[in-house]
Amino acid sequence: MSTQVEPGAENQAFHGGEMVQMSPLDQMRHSAAHIMAAAVLEMFPDARFAYGPPIENGYYYDFELPRSLTPEDFAEIEERMARLMKADDPFVREELSREQALKLFADQPYKVETINDLPESATISTYQVGQFTDLCRGPHVPSSGGVGRVKLLSVAAAYWKGDEKRQQLQRLYATAWPTQQELDDYLWRLEEAKKRDHRRIGRDQGLFMTSEQVGGGLVIWLPKGATIRRELENFIVRAEARAGYQHVYSPHIAKIDLYKTSGHWQHYRDSMYAPIKIDEEEYILRPMNCPHHIIAYKHDLHSYRELPLRLAELGTVYRYEKSGELTGMSRVRGFTINDAHIFCRPDQLRDEFVRVVELIQELYQAVGFRDYVYRVSLRDPADTEKYVGGDEMWAVAEDAIRDALDSIDAEYEEAVGEAAFYGPKLDIMVRDVLGREFAASTNQVDLYLPERFDLEYVDADGSRQRPAMIHRAPIGSLERFFAFLTEQHAGAFPVWLSPVQAVVIPIADRHAAYAETVAATLRAENLRVEVDIRSERMQHKIRDAQMQKTPYMLVVGDREAEAGAAAVRLRDGTDLKAQPLDEVIRLIGTDIREHR
Repeated sequence: MSTQVEPGAENQAFHGGEMVQMSPLDQMRHSAAHIMAAAVLEMFPDARFAYGPPIENGYYYDFELPRSLTPEDFAEIEERMARLMKADDPFVREELSREQALKLFADQPYKVETINDLPESATISTYQVGQFTDLCRGPHVPSSGGVGRVKLLSVAAAYWKGDEKRQQLQRLYATAWPTQQELDDYLWRLEEAKKRDHRRIGRDQGLFMTSEQVGGGLVIWLPKGATIRRELENFIVRAEARAGYQHVYSPHIAKIDLYKTSGHWQHYRDSMYAPIKIDEEEYILRPMNCPHHIIAYKHDLHSYRELPLRLAELGTVYRYEKSGELTGMSRVRGFTINDAHIFCRPDQLRDEFVRVVELIQELYQAVGFRDYVYRVSLRDPADTEKYVGGDEMWAVAEDAIRDALDSIDAEYEEAVGEAAFYGPKLDIMVRDVLGREFAASTNQVDLYLPERFDLEYVDADGSRQRPAMIHRAPIGSLERFFAFLTEQHAGAFPVWLSPVQAVVIPIADRHAAYAETVAATLRAENLRVEVDIRSERMQHKIRDAQMQKTPYMLVVGDREAEAGAAAVRLRDGTDLKAQPLDEVIRLIGTDIREHR
């Protein structure tokens, strides 16, 4: 049966007989992926096709080709796509039997495998545009002229079905937008994102590194990056201490039975490192900190008067990510979480969540985050079987999160059915300067682990009661947060976080001694200062300091040495002229105190 896509119905897709939806923009990009595949087939008649879905801001298609694509091929592919788009051929949908589909795609092994993987009840359909036919459930725009403005972006390696043991394919990335202006705006954002890429900045500023000798996804923080991390850690610990948290240290490894009791082994085994056998016992590199904190809670029997008990740790965890998914510091295998677990009475849940949100606001204010949204994930009241805990406790937990946000007049969105099976959660999504969203923080009520570990406290009447438990991580992992922070500030970190807060630049060699005196004076005030005594010209040194995003450049020559001063320049080019050293210290100190 052959049908032409009808205008107005083009956002409907058939999948196993069920109707699903696709946004008009995704539908346009999905159609562009087919046109791109058609153009590639014209260039490489023996090409084998995998799949080509729309993704955020674009689309891709995976191919097995006789040679590697290069950026030089992009112009020819785009030219062929332009001809196909100009032809304005209709997208035509056809439903086939399994036997017909297998015959049609007999020379396309990836399509054959996809067909064989479909359930017997599935509707199998193809879409044809011009001379190109692809296995596809749709939907598409009515014709090839309706895919807007397109641009090929890059090519990368990808494994079939994401399996490193399967065939390696070439993934061709592209984007499509309704108008040329929207495409141009996106390409600008893309270039700006490249300039802000934390991997590039990390390399240029010497902040962190990875090494195959150490292992993929295992980061080494270099001295400058370690300085930023230490300042963040110190600020977090002090803020948590003011908020009534007690800090603990716990081991990076524990017996496998601990994670079986917690359920991590059963639910997250695929993302955990394999067990290590020691003295006939099996141990695991910890994937989570919560079981360790629970054991710390169970060390003593607690009275209701002692609650809430807030246990915090900058705890390092290890999770196995596929090598193809590792990305700088934003996707790693070993990372440190700004973790805490709050054990409290159920009637304390609301107030504790208020304090959690207030702490998050304090931390975000200090690092310059202003644009973020709250998202509350709730259980689906129509499908309660998949959740642990009773209706009353779920109501208490969900209301605690809502009430906490209402108490500070925060706007938030609710996502019904997106709660974890063990409790509702609050996610904080931060938007960066390019409009991208970053899941910075997850904070969760846990109705599961207190039961699993049989946690108790002694109530006022002497009875044993089950405490409520909150997981909270205001900034998530330090590594991912650092990546976002680096890109948000384009490497120009706030003065309080900058690894080098000032560089002293002597005009000539004879001023080097005074430059060292200036540096020593500032270091005595706990400021981070370097002296640039290279034989380069002064302007070259200033330019290098600006490239390194150093907040303050202190130029010293004869007049400054005689006056006990320094000529102050800021990284944005502002010239504050000569200032006494006391004033220099005051200026930098004010920026630090005010987290500027």
